[in-house]
Amino acid sequence: MPIDYPAVLNLRANGLPYSWSEKEVMLYALGVGMGSDPLNQQELQFVNEVFATSKPLKVVPTFASVCVWGARPGVIDLNRVMIVDGERDITFHKPMPLAANVTADARVMGVYDKGRGRGAIVQNEVVVRDGGGDKMVTIISSTFARSDGGFGGSSEGMREPHQVPRRAPDRSLDIPTRPDQALIYRLSGDRNPLHSDPEFARQAGFARPILHGMCTYGLTCRAVLQSYADYDPSAFHRHRARFSAPVFPGEIVTINLW
Repeated sequence: MPIDYPAVLNLRANGLPYSWSEKEVMLYALGVGMGSDPLNQQELQFVNEVFATSKPLKVVPTFASVCVWGARPGVIDLNRVMIVDGERDITFHKPMPLAANVTADARVMGVYDKGRGRGAIVQNEVVVRDGGGDKMVTIISSTFARSDGGFGGSSEGMREPHQVPRRAPDRSLDIPTRPDQALIYRLSGDRNPLHSDPEFARQAGFARPILHGMCTYGLTCRAVLQSYADYDPSAFHRHRARFSAPVFPGEIVTINLW
């Protein structure tokens, strides 16, 4: 069935309960490749809670992208085989804690019709609040529904992509991914078989399972952590990325930074 527009714009859900512990924090860090060098003391602080000399366990900022995985404003009738992540934009109102009991408020921000055969964009907002009701993070997500265009909605109002500087990057990092990285990352919430089942991936138009866009998102966070933040998660105030092409597990991701 086509997207029920404009009724879909009224979907929202408030006060959804979630919690996590240091176990989920470390699993996410492993999923985005932290600890691939088991002697890297700076990265070990994101995946290991015990040291001979006491060191604090740290949280990768983009753990926020999975901390309330599944928080949605409601059900939208989309072709699940043909959907991929389009964008994530997270604003950090305070650093992510190692463990927490939180609530999530979710709403549909917009649904944009790119036209029949060109797909649709569904944009949601999730606000995560701590036990006192204060904002912890605001997450704006965009889903590209590749086969759901032509439902009669507007294409006006979509956010423009960030313009990449024309000058040479100040730094450039190569971050390798593991062939089994998607199988590890999916344990943080996203069990979409597009990332684990070769047959499903072929049905979706890919030669083999692709890496989660949100895993690549975590790789870009790692690049900023080590290049500009001195591995200090509290330095992050916002992290935004748009996904323009798939990454296959085992490939090297080159990240340019300005």
